[in-house]
Amino acid sequence: MVDPLAEVVTLLQPQALFSKVVVGAGAWRVRRSEFGQPFYCVVLEGTCCLAVNGHEPIHLQQGDFVLIPSAYGFAMTSLEPAPSDDVDTVPVARLHGEFRLGVQDGSADVLLLVGHCVFGSPDAALLVSLLPQLVHVRGEQRLATLVQLVGDESRALRPARDVILARLLEVLFIEALRASAETAAAPGLLRGLADERLAVAIRRMHESLEHPWTVAQLAKEAALSRSTFFERFSRAVGVAPMAYLLAWRMATAKRLLRRREGGVAEVAERVGYGSASAFSVAFARHVGQPPARYARAPMVAQQP
Repeated sequence: MVDPLAEVVTLLQPQALFSKVVVGAGAWRVRRSEFGQPFYCVVLEGTCCLAVNGHEPIHLQQGDFVLIPSAYGFAMTSLEPAPSDDVDTVPVARLHGEFRLGVQDGSADVLLLVGHCVFGSPDAALLVSLLPQLVHVRGEQRLATLVQLVGDESRALRPARDVILARLLEVLFIEALRASAETAAAPGLLRGLADERLAVAIRRMHESLEHPWTVAQLAKEAALSRSTFFERFSRAVGVAPMAYLLAWRMATAKRLLRRREGGVAEVAERVGYGSASAFSVAFARHVGQPPARYARAPMVAQQP
């Protein structure tokens, strides 16, 4: 059975290229507005608060993992209020790449591993739009095990530490998405997959991308009326069924063209087009250039 979430993550090509250990004590506040940079945070010890624009503040605790696939304005603070709402705390660099916030001496209140990742996919913006704006996972044993491994590795100075951390964080990223699939509240792929009826239709689209799907056929797969399926899908996923199908066909076509897995005619057939000319017109309209030219162009990793 095809796993749509696995396909999205595989196409995203997440890479944890930057991370740092942050220690906080006393009162502190750090605010960021780095639009488009995927942000993550692992709480290794202690507690703190995260406030993301458009969401209720979250009290983070040991073992929590937070992912903001396309980071916009957010603030991380101590539970103890900072002295002034207008002043941000300047992190102080310590030994071995560690940064300290707030009181510089004595025991710490919280130990974090924070950082930004990059998505290698040329379709990152599209794929990220299928994910929740905020992923917060707590109380998952598998995730807790990964967090412990990340914590152990981040504190050690063993050879290839950064390489191991990057791989662990990539697994953590995938596990967090999987763990949050059943509780996703915001529109997106995870919420669609949490709906048993919609999940059947989404999987069928991914399994048989070459099939000339219609809304009526997809509704039948989901055992829903056409109108009910259309409204339920659009509300859960955030886009209409055929818009989702088109986006996924184009994302898959890009991958096939980049990897030289067949000519334009073969790719057209594999993503559900009856002719190379029809596919070329649709691809050029969606991507901005013909498929043959796209296949020859150098690939550049994109931020969402």
